[in-house]
Amino acid sequence: MEKDEKEIAERLEAATTLLERTLSWLEERVAAATALTGEVERISATVEQSRREAELAEKLAEAERELAELKAAATVLNPLRRTVPAATSEMLAKHGIGDGPVDVRTLDAALTGLSLEQRIAVKTQLLRAGSIA
Repeated sequence: MEKDEKEIAERLEAATTLLERTLSWLEERVAAATALTGEVERISATVEQSRREAELAEKLAEAERELAELKAAATVLNPLRRTVPAATSEMLAKHGIGDGPVDVRTLDAALTGLSLEQRIAVKTQLLRAGSIA
């Protein structure tokens, strides 16, 4: 999901850069047209600028919708992260398993002394916290 969000952020940044360049180009064109032909040309340049702005506004709205959809999908796939209870963290620390992703084989070796129910409970807590690799 982070990769998708980064990709969208990069696309939005690229679109913003393109919008800035286009606006700068349009301002230069309006200034040049006004200097050469006067009022009539300025009016037509304003109309052209409005059409381009409308196109860019549509593209921006589409990108914002897509970003909102991706954020909603990310929220559904990864509900609010929870922390692991202190007792579980302490038990794992005694077996040399620290913070961050936990390898399943290492976890199984650390949980051998627990009952089946306790192992299931610990693994469930780690899954909810997103700590099992």
